[in-house]
Amino acid sequence: MKKRIISAIVALLIVVPLIIMGGIYFEIGLCLIAALAYKEIIDLPKSHGEIPNLMIGLSLVLMLILSNYSMMDLGNGYDYSLIALILLAMLIPLVFYKNDTYKSSDAFYLIGMSFLLGIAFNTFLIIRSESVYLLAWILFIPMFNDIFAYLIGSKFGHHKMCKEISPNKTWEGSIGGLLAGSLISLIFYNFLISSIDIKLVIITIILSIVGQIGDLIMSKIKRENGIKDFSNILPGHGGILDRLDSSIFVVLAYALMMSL
Repeated sequence: MKKRIISAIVALLIVVPLIIMGGIYFEIGLCLIAALAYKEIIDLPKSHGEIPNLMIGLSLVLMLILSNYSMMDLGNGYDYSLIALILLAMLIPLVFYKNDTYKSSDAFYLIGMSFLLGIAFNTFLIIRSESVYLLAWILFIPMFNDIFAYLIGSKFGHHKMCKEISPNKTWEGSIGGLLAGSLISLIFYNFLISSIDIKLVIITIILSIVGQIGDLIMSKIKRENGIKDFSNILPGHGGILDRLDSSIFVVLAYALMMSL
């Protein structure tokens, strides 16, 4: 627990000032975080097999290209032909690579995660450029959700939620985290951004649910690959993806709703 608290404090002392300062400082910090997250993506299939160098290179290129796209701007004249070409090229190694340790599931995992992270990190940049408080609100939703889900689940949790994926999660913790986390996030929004209405309440609840689903999806990926954490870069917390799993899904869901 001591190690977990110390690493959390150190991470906050680094990340919070970057978010507040914004601009080039936030961009550089986010690029470093994205690079570490990409390494974790690549290391996962490597833990049980071998990845063709072509796939590593193409998945990186795909992620970099997608970092210029945002779900908030869907349908605004983007040329997706290059992305389609890269996706096709990423599937070619499945035909010619004869090592049985590299499978189609690994290829689709790399493609999916490249899409997920590339668009998510660009959306983080766009939202920060609009308002530091808006970004903080989006990050607070999964953070408070996790905190209250743990506290309420530890005290009152009796009914397991997804025992095969995450044995410690309970329905009591999930619902309690959803309600308490949404309430705290709405209070923050009301004081520092704008007045709240029923639409915002619904959006906040949806984002809280998406955050929990995102956490379970990443837990499923880890469990299927026989690992507890994506890495150990944050002692007591795991890797970058372990900390940002819910936030990535939340920011994408927010961007999608704003584009509708």
